[in-house]
Amino acid sequence: MHCALYDANRCRSCQWLEKPYPTQLSDKQAILAQQLADQPVAAWLPPVTSPQQAFRNKAKMVVSGSVERPVLGLVRPDGEAVDLCECPLYPASFQPLFAALKPFIARAGLTPYNVARRRGELKFLLITESQQGGVMLRFVLRSAARLDQLRAALPWLQQQLPQLTVISANIQPVHMAILEGDEEIALTPVQALPENFNGVPLWIRPQSFFQTNPQVASALYATARDWVRALPVSSMWDLFCGVGGFGLHCATPEMTLTGIEISAEAIKCAQRSAEMLGLEKVQFAALDSTAFATTRDAVPELVLVNPPRRGIGEALCDYLSQMAPDYLLYSSCNPQTMAQDIARLDAYEITKVQLFDMFPHTAHFEVLTLLTRRQH
Repeated sequence: MHCALYDANRCRSCQWLEKPYPTQLSDKQAILAQQLADQPVAAWLPPVTSPQQAFRNKAKMVVSGSVERPVLGLVRPDGEAVDLCECPLYPASFQPLFAALKPFIARAGLTPYNVARRRGELKFLLITESQQGGVMLRFVLRSAARLDQLRAALPWLQQQLPQLTVISANIQPVHMAILEGDEEIALTPVQALPENFNGVPLWIRPQSFFQTNPQVASALYATARDWVRALPVSSMWDLFCGVGGFGLHCATPEMTLTGIEISAEAIKCAQRSAEMLGLEKVQFAALDSTAFATTRDAVPELVLVNPPRRGIGEALCDYLSQMAPDYLLYSSCNPQTMAQDIARLDAYEITKVQLFDMFPHTAHFEVLTLLTRRQH
């Protein structure tokens, strides 16, 4: 992939861009193999590749510059603003969004936030596009002071961009590099963006996590579904379940499934999808996954975990080792913490592992690992 921003040394987010793509994949596979070097792996499956450009469904743009000439992109450590609207990771459908949003900022009187001076209102624009064509747009503001102006100007933006399905304002008052605050203010009646992976309806709400590479995410969910359907199981937990992507793919009408996620926003999405699919034995709850699991007296036949980068941790590993479900399916974005967790799960052996290249041109990737309880 060619990137003028990289060549000009304006953005170096894609640190592996100069590596040929096959080399990127082999290097990632080597990183994963190194992390699991102490564990016998029964089957290594070939890595799942990604498009090399235009694969992102999200843009997280720092807004800087002036109200008349806003810059959407990033601010370098030296304070220089870099416009990333031409980033080749974004699909062509993002260009009309950026083109309309720049004049809209002036129209709505949203002064870009100046980090050095601690002045201004508009900090970030967060854009998510569904494969269905709809778009979610979030304005991250320092305060609610310009909300009325924003609301008054919105009809013009909606006329320019009819694909805008969900619009909201997030209030982030802290002078720190934090992307969003706790308060979300709906600016459209609809606050859930419809998505669909492999025939499974999913919903994205403003504060719920969603994968950034839909093509690879689709393959990841479909692989988990295929692995689970091949196992003799009829009950499972989906811990750290997000909007329910894994559990909803794996569930059948006969499967008893409980999905747990700390985010109430994400759980609303998962419940809505389960209702659409008519899955009566599936339930979701907004709870801490570790606290939920470790207070249960019994476990299902399969436990699926998809934790944040920190992994599932010692307490949950100890509980799972003690309760010993037949199978564990571990999806991870951090092979180091996954390997640490697997080392703690000494009652299990690795049946198969597959790498999913969710983040081309970087050292990051997703991995799916099936663990089977040892037969003594």
